[in-house]
Amino acid sequence: RPGPIQGGMVHPYLRRRMGLEPVVYPRDEIRPALERTLGVPIFQEQVMQIAMLAAGFSGGEADALRRAMAAWRRKGGLEPFERRVVDGMLARGYQREFAEAIFRQIQGFGEYGFPESHAASFALLVYVSCWIKRHEPAAFLAALLNSQPMGFYAPAQLVRDAREHGIEVRGVDVLASDWDSTLEEAPQGGDATQVYVAPADGSAIDWRAQPAVRLGLNRVRGFSEAGARRLLAAREARRRERDGDFAFDSVEDLARQARLDAHELQALAQADALRQLAGHRAQAHWEAAALRPMPALLADACFDEPPARLPAPPEGREIVADYRGLGIPMGRHPLALLRDRLAHCRVSTAAALREFPNGRPARASGLVTHRQRPETAKGTIFVTLEDETGAVNVIVWPRVFERQRREVLGAQLMTVYGTWQCDTDTGGRVMHLIAQRIVDHSALLGELVVGSRDFR
Repeated sequence: RPGPIQGGMVHPYLRRRMGLEPVVYPRDEIRPALERTLGVPIFQEQVMQIAMLAAGFSGGEADALRRAMAAWRRKGGLEPFERRVVDGMLARGYQREFAEAIFRQIQGFGEYGFPESHAASFALLVYVSCWIKRHEPAAFLAALLNSQPMGFYAPAQLVRDAREHGIEVRGVDVLASDWDSTLEEAPQGGDATQVYVAPADGSAIDWRAQPAVRLGLNRVRGFSEAGARRLLAAREARRRERDGDFAFDSVEDLARQARLDAHELQALAQADALRQLAGHRAQAHWEAAALRPMPALLADACFDEPPARLPAPPEGREIVADYRGLGIPMGRHPLALLRDRLAHCRVSTAAALREFPNGRPARASGLVTHRQRPETAKGTIFVTLEDETGAVNVIVWPRVFERQRREVLGAQLMTVYGTWQCDTDTGGRVMHLIAQRIVDHSALLGELVVGSRDFR
């Protein structure tokens, strides 16, 4: 959380917990307040205890400090306490460095302070979520998709991450999908050519034992829940009638049995949910468009002429349609198709960057998935790029942003020239690309429109 981070307390606590630095206490009298967190103040209650034990605050003064920390939106509410805290601690023999660090911690809580009870509740949710993602990643993905809209990551990023961890994600299918995303039995063996992501300790789940995730009809843009209920009811009735065989024979049969109108059929075609009935997306669009109400005079006439067969669309158009119909690419990532056109920029993939040493010049291209500008970052903008191998975190300092505001705020496909940075406090596991120059390559996307989650 930003409070302890701003106060500079998080990394010392983690280093002490890992045995990388000794556990020390400035004075024995405040050891009772800090012993559970290895000598580092983390929680709101500890700051109040230190104010009483080390700075001589009375109970009433400590409560006033708590109220000031809680009213974090009222800027300037903590300044009157600075002299009282620092001078009180100096008078009792504490080093100025420690006294000022304590007040920086208080200021940090003035932005986003929280009590220990909040931290424990939040940590429990995080732990449970981590456990499910680690041991049941398919169920975790299905649950997140069924809870949309929510969270920081869009469905496309959730699906990409699941695939990187070995989970098969199957497209929407009128013969298989429910309203929600569901789990299906997956064939044993997986994709032997795919290199899956493993945790830092080198272990990995047995992805061969994981079920597949079938995307639900609720992922289809423009398809209503009422239409889905009619489709599912018709499918169930037909399967009982046919003893489990294919529920629908054709797009026309589906439209008639489920009473779907032209708009609903086109939404399903755009999402490639009619593939088993039509063969491919272009054919599904053609057959859906051909279904027009007959004039009354011809209502009972029988026409057996088969529909014209169209060629399958090229891969690029399929990707555009996936984004339009689902918001999720079901085939290759758009960057995989653009690699040759970006070759002159000599960019590295996200996977290749992870092997770069600290301080090396680096270049990366990717779809912009997030832009963030936290109040606590003093004007710095954080951008997330995504390519076919993963994500790249980009830091844009204020001076670069002012120089290239249009590219930073407007690019859907961004190329960043900068310096690769590995955080030594985490053993190099936290990595960023520090932007020095940014190029907007969105024109290469053509008709593809990719949304990003900006400043949320």
